[in-house]
Amino acid sequence: MARGRTVRRQSGQMNLTEARYEAEMLRPRLMAGDYCAIWFERFTFRVADDCRYTPDFVVQLANGELEVHEVKGFWEDDALVKIKVAADLFPFRFVAVQAIPKKSGGGWKEREF
Repeated sequence: MARGRTVRRQSGQMNLTEARYEAEMLRPRLMAGDYCAIWFERFTFRVADDCRYTPDFVVQLANGELEVHEVKGFWEDDALVKIKVAADLFPFRFVAVQAIPKKSGGGWKEREF
């Protein structure tokens, strides 16, 4: 079932939700020195035979650790399964981020795996 209008984007280009998350949440922490680097769609994880997962953002914290951030306007079951499987396989903090609609107060809801 479609949720609103679907617009295909080219690989490597952020959608509006991803761009907003980067501007509101990631860039300020980069400028504050909490993060050393932010990569968009630069890493791909093999989570099963013939199944790959490319997260929206991989972030390097000031202490050198890596975090994986996946941003959605809403979460479908298949996307949750992929991030859970990846979190079980790889030694990084995985963060599922959901945009909260403006009519519900706006902002971001984060869930760690």
